Amino acid sequence: MSYVLRTLRKKREVDTIIRDTIDKVLVLRFGRSSDPVCLHLDDALCKSAREVSKFANVVLVDIDSDEIQVYASYFDITFIPSTVFFFNAHHMKMDSGTADHTKWVGAFHKKQDFIDVVEIYVC
Repeated sequence: MSYVLRTLRKKREVDTIIRDTIDKVLVLRFGRSSDPVCLHLDDALCKSAREVSKFANVVLVDIDSDEIQVYASYFDITFIPSTVFFFNAHHMKMDSGTADHTKWVGAFHKKQDFIDVVEIYVC
């Protein structure tokens, strides 16, 4: 069974999910459904969603929505897909091997790569 991931298009929706996701990692994928790299990432996220559901929520954010631009600017989303992680409403920094420690840029190659990153935040 595959999960269908929720897509947020309003600033209020993003604010609410960040505030209300407690004791779980919140994964926000910023991108667009028409981008092939985003589609590849979304496939891995969907396939992983059930396995991480006890300790993470995975949500898509539509980067083309006007209301989302405040977050795109705040997190400096210049490349898509970009994935941002939160825990208890706090933005989590990460070392992904790049100079940018605020987000994961690009797709995960396999679903296990994504699961491994999320598990780091739980431990």
